[in-house]
Amino acid sequence: MARIDLRNVSIEFPVYNVNARSFKKKFLRLATGGSVVKDANQHIVVNALKDLSMTLKHGDRLGLIGHNGAGKSTLLRLLAGVYEPTSGDMRTEGHVSPMLDIMHGIETEFTGYENIVQRGILLGLSRAEIQAHIQEIADLTGLGDYLSMPMRTYSSGMMVRLAFSISASIKPEILLIDEVFNAGDADFVEKARSKMVQLLNQSSIVVMATHSDDLIREFCNKVLLLEGGQIQYLGDPEEALRLYHLDSN
Repeated sequence: MARIDLRNVSIEFPVYNVNARSFKKKFLRLATGGSVVKDANQHIVVNALKDLSMTLKHGDRLGLIGHNGAGKSTLLRLLAGVYEPTSGDMRTEGHVSPMLDIMHGIETEFTGYENIVQRGILLGLSRAEIQAHIQEIADLTGLGDYLSMPMRTYSSGMMVRLAFSISASIKPEILLIDEVFNAGDADFVEKARSKMVQLLNQSSIVVMATHSDDLIREFCNKVLLLEGGQIQYLGDPEEALRLYHLDSN
């Protein structure tokens, strides 16, 4: 069974070449992601995540909420393996399938079909798995003959259709989602939503960052409210949403 364990996990980003006193003050005033402090050597450090502890087990659907810069994307990238903890311990059991930057690996000079292969490989699929899913991906995009043309001939909406359809071809065990439910234009949204619901139902664990209360209520059995890179609340979705909106008012 899939499982995620975080124990006192922190992530710090040092900020270099910030020497002028006036610039330091401005930086400290404008920074919104996590908290900004100085280390023992008087270097500026952004505490993007601080002392996070939680356990996710099979069947958990965790919603991430918080203001911009609260640490939601940083946490997703930590779980995806993009970032390593600066301190603390993280243990993950199960294959992680991130849907964070769905345009990553897309090449505008490649055809749609060539991008399906390239992006599929980046997602960890074998060529045999890609070939097995290529017709399903093509059908989901609704792009028809455009899949044989270079992506530079696509509109932005067509690019998102293709990128989402490729990303949604994964077989998730631990699924990480960052605001992708409304991918593409209006005609595509319903198909994309149906596919996302299918992925959610197939996954052992889901961690989803979203600004939609409706999605939180529909899909999540627990919610993590982050502020300044720290846990403000972890538990019941309705209580988490109440605290979040209480703080927003």
